[in-house]
Amino acid sequence: MQAKWRPVWEKLDPFKAKDDGSAERRYALTMFSYPSGDLHMGHAEVFALHDVLSRYWFQQGYDVLNPIGWDSFGLPAENAAIKRNEHPATYTYANIEVQAESIRRYAMSFDWSKRLHTSDPEYYRWTQWLFTRFYERGLAYRKASYVNWCPNDQTVLANEQVVQGRCERCGFEVTKRELTQWYFKTTEYAQRLLDDMDQLQWPEEILLQQRNWIGRSEGAFAEFQVEGRSEPIRVFTTRPDTLFGATFLVVAPDAKLAADLVTPEQQGAFDEYLRAVKATTEIERLSTDRDKTGVFLGSYAVNPVTGQRIPIWAADYVLADYGTGAIMAVPGQDSRDWEFAEKFDLPIIRTVQPEEGFDGKAFTGDGPAINSSNAELKLDGLEVAEAKSRTIDWLEEKGLGERTINFRLRDWLLSRQRFWGAPIPIIHCPACGEVPVPDDQLPVELPDLRGSDLSPKGVSPLAAARDWVEVACPKCGGAAERDTDTMDTFVDSSWYFLRYLSPEYTEGPFDPGMADRWMSVYQYVGGKEHAVLHLLYARFFVKALHDMGLLKVVEPFTRLLNQGQVINQGKSMSKSLGNGVNLGDQLDEFGVDAVRLTMVFAGPPADDIDWADMSPGGALKFLQRAWRVAGAVESPVGTDPAGGDVALRRVTHKTVADASELIDSMRFNVVIARIMELVNATRKAIDSGPGAADPAVREAVEATAILLSLVAPYTAEEMWEELGHEPTVAKAGWPKVDPALLVDDTVTCVVQIAGKVKDRLEVAPDITDAELEQLALASEAVQKALDGRGTRKVIVRAPKLVNIVPA
Repeated sequence: MQAKWRPVWEKLDPFKAKDDGSAERRYALTMFSYPSGDLHMGHAEVFALHDVLSRYWFQQGYDVLNPIGWDSFGLPAENAAIKRNEHPATYTYANIEVQAESIRRYAMSFDWSKRLHTSDPEYYRWTQWLFTRFYERGLAYRKASYVNWCPNDQTVLANEQVVQGRCERCGFEVTKRELTQWYFKTTEYAQRLLDDMDQLQWPEEILLQQRNWIGRSEGAFAEFQVEGRSEPIRVFTTRPDTLFGATFLVVAPDAKLAADLVTPEQQGAFDEYLRAVKATTEIERLSTDRDKTGVFLGSYAVNPVTGQRIPIWAADYVLADYGTGAIMAVPGQDSRDWEFAEKFDLPIIRTVQPEEGFDGKAFTGDGPAINSSNAELKLDGLEVAEAKSRTIDWLEEKGLGERTINFRLRDWLLSRQRFWGAPIPIIHCPACGEVPVPDDQLPVELPDLRGSDLSPKGVSPLAAARDWVEVACPKCGGAAERDTDTMDTFVDSSWYFLRYLSPEYTEGPFDPGMADRWMSVYQYVGGKEHAVLHLLYARFFVKALHDMGLLKVVEPFTRLLNQGQVINQGKSMSKSLGNGVNLGDQLDEFGVDAVRLTMVFAGPPADDIDWADMSPGGALKFLQRAWRVAGAVESPVGTDPAGGDVALRRVTHKTVADASELIDSMRFNVVIARIMELVNATRKAIDSGPGAADPAVREAVEATAILLSLVAPYTAEEMWEELGHEPTVAKAGWPKVDPALLVDDTVTCVVQIAGKVKDRLEVAPDITDAELEQLALASEAVQKALDGRGTRKVIVRAPKLVNIVPA
């Protein structure tokens, strides 16, 4: 069937968007693939689920945009090129062609005219153009700081790319390293990223992850004067009402502030401690069950509300990139501070009255303020909300602080010390500083490096390509050098859905008219592992582009569907575990349609699929049965089904109506169950009912073929041809539903005596209470159960229930 239908579909090209205003537009999008090899079982699942929706919308008559492309920059290709002594493009584009062939075999409803690859110069020209626009608006900047460093991949990582202290790509433990790097100012959009979630029809799990990652906190900055220093320490706190309990300050040891505050007497101890901290992962530093460590910096500050002299310590449980890199320690109300105070014998003052019976250490709950008054600010006895408000008012009045909002979200570190990515389009000039590459000189293409020249050296391999690095400054013409870092591949994927709209457009990154017509993406399908990576970055990008006047929308993806994982024998598939399943082998053995059907029928889309429990062989048998039913139809094409068997017609129309509701609610597996029931009913009608010549049989089989086209396109096309129709079934149109056939002729009414079921009656749906009561009392089973007794009460709920209370 594959050899037969693929050329037909390619000639007809049925899945191109018309974009002519003749129908409502829907943009269908699945997260695009990385070309690391052939398709795997995960691809098979996400593609099958995505195709149900896109093909359904085509059948419904929507104008559907459903593009295809590859996220083709990145480390795997570069590492493979080093091993093979070749250029990364060789590996990348060879794998793309392998995947493209497999996707065509898998019969996806993609519009191949929209195909793109992020490693094409025509694409990354516009990635660089967008970077330049971000730079001009102050959204791209360069700074020196301690960053996440992967010693295996020899590159920096964004916070979002560190999972439990390890590199999300290779799994190596991440360390800290001080480097000058490029950032996108995602923090400028923190509040809008939160506010605009109201527009999103996304799984609550994903929205919650983003809310937690952004981490909005309301509170205040409080200023602590430092002895011998003119500049105060600004500390952010969500509980300014507890200032009276701040008995010491803690500074992140890797923050510049710590180096500024350490006294000469403490310098040696501090340096030794800092070396130990740099060898510790951020996850370890934040662990709650880890013994507290720290070093006294030798400096003192003054508590703004008590006037008390308090010591300043450096401790690794405070992070340099959160707030100001310093916290006020309130051990009476914070468990970490309590543990630190106990270990280093520092004062502990409670400022919140613990609840009755509390026998713990730090009390982290709410309660009235205690030990919290001075001559001007009296908080004792106040509840938290009022105490916070009064404290902030007092701080602002005295010029010692201010109301503020803080976010956990940090700016996006986007530069990478690797070759296979979009070069950052900045030239460094001794006289002019940072100079963006002029638009007419874009793209800045990668030089021809390969093999050992690509080996990671702690700096970008591009730095060694001197002919490429050394250029004239675009401003002054003097000797200058290109920036040698490349961009994180998440930059490429933060806007690819816009380039899909017009991949051949040369006047900008995308055609504004196309963006106005098609954005936002109506339905996005992909993995939940990108909750605070791609999905957050893309939202940031779209908001920035909106502010630049390039987009009208403020969100990229309206609806989101996350698929589960395909596992085997209860575990993730792995060669080392010996439980890997090769998709190609499954397709060869059972066929594309059986694998697709199995994926969709396995359960709700978000659930994991254990392939060991699946039955593609069973799916194949069902598809063969459906195809045989098509071959049994005897009525000619165009026969009016109105005179056909009513019972079968009811099943057909209910199946179609149910399928629409079920697809809209993402219950695809139930749709498959309904199709199976329809095939069974049709087979029964042929074998023991009105027969194969009945027009209701043709109607049922045609509906079956159209519904099956969403998941089993090869089988559906065979059935459609067997029924006498021209290809393609993919554009046959969704079957019309007759509302009259959705109404049951009869309803089952349960008759109870004293709450126990005694009979069931088939009655008309519109039967009256009086008519139903008369029928129930006349029932032979009811009369026998009453055994001559009268009735004290009859409760009727037409048409489904009669409850008789005997005398």
